[in-house]
Amino acid sequence: MTTALLARATVAGSLALAAVLAAVSVLLMPDFSGGHADRLAAIAAAPGTATVSALGFTLSQLFLAGGVVGLAHLLADRTPVLAWTGAVLVVLGCFGHAVYGGVSATMLSMAQDLSAVDVHAGVLARTEQGAGLPFMAAGLLGTVLGLLVLAVSLWRGHVGPRWVGPAIVLWVVVEFVGSGFSQWTGYAGGLLYVAVFVALAVEVWRSAPEHWRTAARATSVERPTVSA
Repeated sequence: MTTALLARATVAGSLALAAVLAAVSVLLMPDFSGGHADRLAAIAAAPGTATVSALGFTLSQLFLAGGVVGLAHLLADRTPVLAWTGAVLVVLGCFGHAVYGGVSATMLSMAQDLSAVDVHAGVLARTEQGAGLPFMAAGLLGTVLGLLVLAVSLWRGHVGPRWVGPAIVLWVVVEFVGSGFSQWTGYAGGLLYVAVFVALAVEVWRSAPEHWRTAARATSVERPTVSA
C-alpha cells in the first residue's frame, strides 16, 4: 500500500470510527438530566455502560480530529481558507472535549463511593466553574463553529453528497438546541451525526489517490526521468 492510499484509508477510517464511537456513547450514556449527585448515582446504577459511554466519547474525539484534518486536506484545493479554519476550530473543540473526558473518567471512580457523593458533587461543580470552564467552552464553541464552517466548505467545494452540508447545520441545531427538549431528540441527532460522517468517510474512500500525495511526492512522480 502506498503512502497516499494509507493516508486516504486512515482518514476514512477515522471519520467512520468517530461517528460510531460517538453514537455508542450517546446510546449508552446514563441519565445526566439532574445535578452532579444525580449523575454519579446514575453512573453507579449502570457502571458498565457508563464506562463504555465515557471512554467511547473521549476516543471519538481523537478520531474526529484526525478525520477532520484529512477532510480539510481534501478540500484545500477548493476552499482552503474555510477548510483549514473549520479544521482548526474542530480540533480545538476535540481538545476541549478530550480534557473533559478526563473529568468523565474521574466520575466513574467517584461513582464507586456514593457515601461521599456530596463531596464529589462539590468537587465537580468547582471544577466546571473554575479550571475546567475554558476547556468546556473550547469544546462547545470549537465544535459548533468548526462544523458550521466545514459545512460551508463542503457545500462550496462540492465535496460529498449535497445534503451533507445542510445536515451538519441541522445536527448542530438538534444537538445543541433541541437536545434539552426530549431524549429522542438526542437519539435523532446521533443518527444524523452517523449518517453525515459515514457519508464523508465513503467520499474520502472513493477519492482519487492523487489527492493524498504530498507536494514533494507529486512533483517527483511528474518529473520526467532523464537517461544517462
